[in-house]
Amino acid sequence: MNKKEFSILVVEDDPELRTALSETLEIAGYRCSQAENGQQALSLIDTLLETESLDMVITDNHMPVMDGETLLRQLQLKYPEIPVLMVTAYGSIDGAVAAMQLGAVDYLQKPFEANTLLEKVANLLPDSSLLESSEVVAEDPYTKRIFSLAKRLAKSDATVMVLGESGTGKEVLANYIHKNSGRTDAAFVAINCAAIPDTMLESILFGYEKGAFTGAYQAKSGKFEQANGGTLLLDEISEMDISLQAKLLRVLQEQEVERIGGKEMIPLDVRIIATSNRDLEKEVAEGRFREDLYYRLNVFPIKWRPLRERPLDIVPLAMRFIKRYQMGSGPVSLDENAKEYLVQQAWPGNVRELENVIQRAVILQQGGLITCDDFVYEADGFVTPAVGDKTSGALDCQINDGCDAGENSILNKDLKRREYQMIVDTLKSVGGHRNKTAEILGISPRTLRYKIAKMRDHGFSFDNLVEAS
Repeated sequence: MNKKEFSILVVEDDPELRTALSETLEIAGYRCSQAENGQQALSLIDTLLETESLDMVITDNHMPVMDGETLLRQLQLKYPEIPVLMVTAYGSIDGAVAAMQLGAVDYLQKPFEANTLLEKVANLLPDSSLLESSEVVAEDPYTKRIFSLAKRLAKSDATVMVLGESGTGKEVLANYIHKNSGRTDAAFVAINCAAIPDTMLESILFGYEKGAFTGAYQAKSGKFEQANGGTLLLDEISEMDISLQAKLLRVLQEQEVERIGGKEMIPLDVRIIATSNRDLEKEVAEGRFREDLYYRLNVFPIKWRPLRERPLDIVPLAMRFIKRYQMGSGPVSLDENAKEYLVQQAWPGNVRELENVIQRAVILQQGGLITCDDFVYEADGFVTPAVGDKTSGALDCQINDGCDAGENSILNKDLKRREYQMIVDTLKSVGGHRNKTAEILGISPRTLRYKIAKMRDHGFSFDNLVEAS
C-alpha cells in the first residue's frame, strides 16, 4: 500500500493554513480532503466512507460552527476507529490534554514545521509494508480503519479483546498488533482454546514438571512461558471451562505462572490478546464466563466485522487464495462475472469459507480463468450456483437421489459429471488421501465414501487411487 491509498481529511477554518496543510500532505503522497469546520467535516466523512475511505482526521480545535473538540466527540461516537490528530494553539496544554482524554491519538501545537506534521502522520498510519505482507488484506475502508487503530494500540501493552464471527481473520489482526509492537522480535504464540480438550488445556497453558501426572515423563514449558517477552493469543477464550478461567485470571493478575506439579513461580512479561465469536456480556450474564476475567481481558475491545460487511476485501482475498492454490500449469485469474458473484454472497463461513470455495474453483477451472461455473458449494452434495444468487451455500439442485430435476435430467447429469471430476482431480492432487480430499472439498469423510461408492456404481475405476487414508 502506497501513501496515495491513505486518505486524510484536514479540518481548519483558516483557508490559507488549510491549503498549506493539504498541499504538504499531498506532496508527501497522501490523498487529502478539506473542511472548514466540524459540521462540514461530519457531512464529508459520511460521504467519504460511502464512496472511498478515510484513514485520518487532522483538525484544528478552535473553529466556528463546530469546534474540534465537539467534532472529536462526534467521531468517537460514530467512527471510533478513525484516528484524530488535534491541532491546538501555542501554549494550550490544557486543550491538548483534554483532546487526548477525549480520544485524540496525538496533538500538534501551532506553529509547527512541515516535517513534524509528516512524522506524526507516518507514525499514526498503518505500516504499509505489513499491509502488503502475505497475511494482510486491507482494501475495505472499515478494514483500513481497524488496522490503523491496531497500529496505534500496538504501541502499548494493553490487553486486547477481538470480537467477531468465526473465520473472519481475528488471528491475522492479532498477529498484526504483535508485529507493530515493541515485542515484534519476541515470540507470537497462539492457542485455540476451543480445539483442545479441557483436561489438556491447563497443562498446555501453564506447563508441567516431570512426574506431575501419568505420562509426564519430562518437564515441559507452557504457552505462557513460550510467549514470555512476546504476545500470547488466547483464541476463542469463551470456550474455556469456567474452572480453568479462575486459574487463568490469577496468572494474569499476578503476572507469574506455576507449572503443574511445580513449586516455583515463574515471572511473566506477556502481552495478552484474546478473541471470541460469542457475546461475552451475555456469557457473563448467563454464568458461563467469569465477570472478573471478562473485565481483565476487555481492556481494549475491537469488533471485527464479518466478511459480508467489508465487501471490498472479498476479491483481493480471493486473488490471494488463487495465488496460494494455483498449481504449476500457470497463473489463474477471475473473470468479471465471477468477481461480481463473490461480492454478492453472504459468506456465513467468512474468510475460511471463501478460501475453501476458491481452492475448489482452482481445481475446476480450465484455461487459467475462473468463471461462475467453477464455484461449487457442499451440503449433502455439490452445486454450481447461479450468478445473482445471494444466498451463500444454498443449493440450486442437490446432487443426490430424489433431486427435483430428476436423476437422469441433463442438468443433473452435468452436475454429477462435474462433481465426479472434481473428486478425481482432488484425489490426484493429494496422492489419493481420502481425509485430505474430504477436507479440501468441505465434506465429511463419510460423504466422500458415499460419493466414491456411487461413482463406482457408474463405472468409475480409481486404480487404487483412493485406498490411502
